[in-house]
Amino acid sequence: MATVYFTRALERFLAAPSATVPGATLGEALGAVFAERPALRGYVLDDQGALRRHVAVFVNGSLVRDRERLSDPVGRDDEIHVFQALSGG
Repeated sequence: MATVYFTRALERFLAAPSATVPGATLGEALGAVFAERPALRGYVLDDQGALRRHVAVFVNGSLVRDRERLSDPVGRDDEIHVFQALSGG
């Protein structure tokens, strides 16, 4: 099962501990996290189910490609990191 990690900055607003979850795609893995912590969904996904613009997600250090359908594959021992993308402005 993959492990999902959330940025520490998120902890200021919501409980966001790391979670080891099942799933063959990013969407399935995040769905498993959101089933346990539904408040995180609104932080990570927009109302269409796509990644919000201010969120960057990496699987094993590579930026995900499918921000809309979340179809990037996820392996059993993969690490998923969810970050808030900050601008310099």
